[in-house]
Amino acid sequence: MSNNPGTLLQGLIVSANRLTRIAAQSTGTTTPASVWRTLSILVTDGPMRIGDLARASRISQPSMTKVQQHLVEEELVYRIADVEDSRAWLIAITPKGTRALEEWRSQLAEALSPLFSDLSEEETAVLERAVGILQERTDTKWKAA
Repeated sequence: MSNNPGTLLQGLIVSANRLTRIAAQSTGTTTPASVWRTLSILVTDGPMRIGDLARASRISQPSMTKVQQHLVEEELVYRIADVEDSRAWLIAITPKGTRALEEWRSQLAEALSPLFSDLSEEETAVLERAVGILQERTDTKWKAA
């Protein structure tokens, strides 16, 4: 492994994406990744305008509008008035949406458990420390510019 932070971060991103893809495929769900990404953003960043949510999710505003409409129909999100602009709406996650996201994350973890069932205590400690470092570095409210 390289001491170059850029190389390390690239490896981390590629591995995290692969891990997520393997887990998602293992669950057999047909729910689009954009749904889970949107709910996750709302959990961590709170209510957002549709355009900001689209930017954070890295999809077009029309695509986010479709995602949001589906999520409203499923009662996973709801719209609230934006106190800063009475013409605008914010999208917020419902308790049902939060539960659905938590269940999805549990399914992902369960799907990946066999890959990590033989970790040594040392390897487990390394991963626990890595998770802590990642949480510390990403815990601030991030907004797409």
